[in-house]
Amino acid sequence: MDTQQPYDLILQGGDVVDGTGAPRRRADVGIRGGRIAAIGDLASAPVRPQGRMDVTGLVVAPGFIDCHSHDDWAVLEMPDMAPKVSQGVTTVINGNCGISLAPLQSEELPPPPLNLLGGGYRFGSFAEYRAAIDARPPAVNVAAMVGHSTLRVRHMPDLDTPADAAQIAAMRADVEQALREGALGVSTGTFYPPAAAATEAEIIAVCEPLSRLGGVYATHMRDEGNHVMDAIDESLRIGAALNVPLVISHHKLVGKQNHGRSAQTLEHVRAAAARQAVCMDCYPYDASSTMLRPERVEICDRIMITWSKPFPQASGRYLEDLADEWGCSRREAAERLLPGGAVYFIMDDNDVRRILAYQDTMIGSDGLAADARPHPRLWGTFPRVLGHYARGLGVFSLEEAVFRMSGLTALRFGLRERGQVAVGFHADLAVFDPATIIDRATFDEPETPCEGMRHVYVGGVATWADGAPTGARPGRYIAERIGRSA
Repeated sequence: MDTQQPYDLILQGGDVVDGTGAPRRRADVGIRGGRIAAIGDLASAPVRPQGRMDVTGLVVAPGFIDCHSHDDWAVLEMPDMAPKVSQGVTTVINGNCGISLAPLQSEELPPPPLNLLGGGYRFGSFAEYRAAIDARPPAVNVAAMVGHSTLRVRHMPDLDTPADAAQIAAMRADVEQALREGALGVSTGTFYPPAAAATEAEIIAVCEPLSRLGGVYATHMRDEGNHVMDAIDESLRIGAALNVPLVISHHKLVGKQNHGRSAQTLEHVRAAAARQAVCMDCYPYDASSTMLRPERVEICDRIMITWSKPFPQASGRYLEDLADEWGCSRREAAERLLPGGAVYFIMDDNDVRRILAYQDTMIGSDGLAADARPHPRLWGTFPRVLGHYARGLGVFSLEEAVFRMSGLTALRFGLRERGQVAVGFHADLAVFDPATIIDRATFDEPETPCEGMRHVYVGGVATWADGAPTGARPGRYIAERIGRSA
């Protein structure tokens, strides 16, 4: 332990929860040059002026890694990233559900769900997207996957058909280039219209560079309802064919007729994990949020409109109330509101708890920063796991909860020297009160910061303090992945 040179910062007297699942322990954490330089008794160690902070009674944990975000444009448009840093997030993984900003240049807004990101598609390559982040760093670190739906929109004039050989070759070349330029892997969203016609063979062929260059395959599966088992099997076959780790995105069971089936799906995935690398992520809510789809009206208890282009005043209103006012069915009201977005109250909390408790479930927000009325998961995911599901319901220990939000994610995505409070690792840290940490964002007031998050650091630089962003933007683009670093 080098205690001769002064530390830039010493967090003194806190309980270290190190991101491995190990029991907490009382220790000081010394930071120098953006890295964790020492962990132990640093009471007499030299430190720069005003560099010693008493965190007695607080937890010092790895900064949380949002493994399923849609902050592709948000990190450029709102670089202080208050929705994420306020809850202890230090790294976001973008490009999920088949949707990535790069590589696509379009003067017109692409079809849904590509429009959910809220920004312009002006990056012809991953290198250009990476350069934009480097030129204007945000408050969080950024990693990203390349989206299969984005590639289909780029190369296919007719999205309602499978790709032909030439189109597959063009998309495969884009995947290879993106991986070489710093993409973490490839994501698909066959649930959504732009990729619904894609065949299993198309996806395997397009993603072939993963097999050679490394990376993960993440998927918003074709179905999370009646045909969920078929969708899981297809995802497993694709992961096995590519011989790469599979991430099942935001695993859930939708529709009352499927509530409780998580016991079946998790056992199926657990058995498959003995043969291949497969994990999943989950957000801690029993309501989802995405583009407004009238065909889903009948399987939802309630639907809240998050935005509507023809009826912007509908944001925050419930579909059933609008249908009553307009004297029409809910389906007809939904069609009038298009294009738009919605929160769907469509899941069961018992399934959410069971999926969260599964040994290989990471935590991702799936938040949409561009929504006029966002789902509260954008601001509340990580403190909700700590306060409601861990402390309140006892789904798992605080140490296990932190592991799911940091160390496990870094491991599954190949983010080196992140996700743990360990000597030599990046000083990405979240300091919070374990007795009071809790989400405060609700469906009525979705942009309310959490309670109990005291300090957040990215590379040893404070991004959140005293209940507000500091204005510092020390984030960087992370260009490394399983099998390769760049």
